[in-house]
Amino acid sequence: MSGWSTSSWRSKVALQQPEYPDQEKLNSVEKTLSGMPPLVFAGEARQLRRNLAKVANREAFLLQGGDCAESFAEFHANNIRDTFKVMLQMAVVMTYAGKCPVVKVGRLAGQFAKPRSAASETVNGVELPSYRGDIINGIDFTSEARIPDPERLVKVYNQSAVTMNLLRAFAQGGFADLHQVHKWNLDFLKVSPAGARYQGIADKIDDALQFMEACGIGEGVSQLKETDFYTSHEALLLPYEEALTRQDSLTGEWYDCSAHMLWIGDRTRQVDGAHVEFLRGVQNPIGLKAGPSMDPEDLIRLCDILNPNNIPGRLNIIVRMGADKVADGMPKLIQAVQKEGKHVVWSSDPMHGNTLKASTGYKTRRVDDVLREVQQFFEVHQAEGSYPGGVHFEMTGQNVTECVGGAFQVTEADLADRYHTHCDPRLNADQSLELAFMISETLKKARA
Repeated sequence: MSGWSTSSWRSKVALQQPEYPDQEKLNSVEKTLSGMPPLVFAGEARQLRRNLAKVANREAFLLQGGDCAESFAEFHANNIRDTFKVMLQMAVVMTYAGKCPVVKVGRLAGQFAKPRSAASETVNGVELPSYRGDIINGIDFTSEARIPDPERLVKVYNQSAVTMNLLRAFAQGGFADLHQVHKWNLDFLKVSPAGARYQGIADKIDDALQFMEACGIGEGVSQLKETDFYTSHEALLLPYEEALTRQDSLTGEWYDCSAHMLWIGDRTRQVDGAHVEFLRGVQNPIGLKAGPSMDPEDLIRLCDILNPNNIPGRLNIIVRMGADKVADGMPKLIQAVQKEGKHVVWSSDPMHGNTLKASTGYKTRRVDDVLREVQQFFEVHQAEGSYPGGVHFEMTGQNVTECVGGAFQVTEADLADRYHTHCDPRLNADQSLELAFMISETLKKARA
């Protein structure tokens, strides 16, 4: 860790950072946050790294999903619960079919900042700074709302703390008990094809649990009554991440205690950039987005910087190519990593390369494109002899109409009905379950 400190990133070029008009106010907020309790603990991050090492060794599968961008307006216990429910359902489907453990990581309790392709946007001839997520400015198209406000960092911390507390309660307090597997189905899923398929698996799990209990097995088995659930977000706003970085009293190592896993986006993965500099020094599991422009040599250099000791479970390469571009961009990355003997987790982000604008003006994604990219991700790994270790996608437990297609056939005309996202379109619960079933069938073949 030569030359690294929690603030060494400040000497590098930091892209996608807001320009705060009041630097003294920002300094005061950073000082306040640096004295707040951690949101997660170093031991939890180490446990996640051990679980991800199993993924790297082909013994487990990574399911990472949640909000595109959390917001203050949609903060509600029911929304958190319903997203958690869908994650549990997806994990059950994948575990049952794939016959392997599923590591569950939410894009929750910190996913508030969003990179933007342009610093400003123009509406009806009026140009204003871009909305960069509730951690930075407001979504309302007014000059006042678009001013970066450091006080939002404290509000994000407080909302994340409450969200984290609720997630811990759901995961460890009985909500995740497999005996409740039927109760996880959301009302609007009960009449959907994916919901009906899920009920079939739930019936089989019920039968298995009853058999185990009849044999005297299952009583007191914690794995049946609780689950491990981790949090993650893009480590985009570096002052917030630095302020929540702590030195572990047991090991002396540094951990970013804003989340269990952090990732570097495709726009901020410069080898000599501030984001890579900051994350090379914290010991959390790290994700690295790899888009079509990723050069194999740069990927190896990033592996060397972010995981110099080649520790399995430390680095997750999240591939985001776009449907029908995977076969062109991904094999050369896999080949470079295999040639150098790097231990990584490969996961697919089938969302960010498949965004388009509907004829109605809404930003959307086609479910068929999402499914096709995941399918191609598995096919390339099969051809290269590598392991498709996970998926990373944007979803919600709400019955939204943001992505077109799926078994319920959300059309472009339907987008206006329940389009609630603050940034990019998310899969709803039904579309997420549809994806889970497709993955489970492909995963079963891949593991065989």
